[in-house]
Amino acid sequence: MSGITTHILDIARGRPAAGVAVSLARRSGDGWAELATTRSDTNGRVANLLPDDLKASAGTYRLRFETGAYFAALGVAPFHPFVEIVFEIRDAEQYHVPLLVSPFGYTTYRGS
Repeated sequence: MSGITTHILDIARGRPAAGVAVSLARRSGDGWAELATTRSDTNGRVANLLPDDLKASAGTYRLRFETGAYFAALGVAPFHPFVEIVFEIRDAEQYHVPLLVSPFGYTTYRGS
């Protein structure tokens, strides 16, 4: 079964970002259809974001990370209130989309 997973690392603190709210949406016409919402676990990971009855089909997807709330809870005023990563799925493989975040920047890549 194909799926979409993520891993959030707080590179300012050198540890996983636990408890970050994450949502997954799929492009639908001119808008977005939300598929799932959850929070990262104590290791900063989110297992398959797709509901059990869905597979990652071809299309454009958006991961949204509520990083502003995460950093605010740590007493830090971040520059980015949230991070959105938009990516395309073209095949039925597993998609892992990690996020490396600090209060003032972020980066992402397609992981494995």
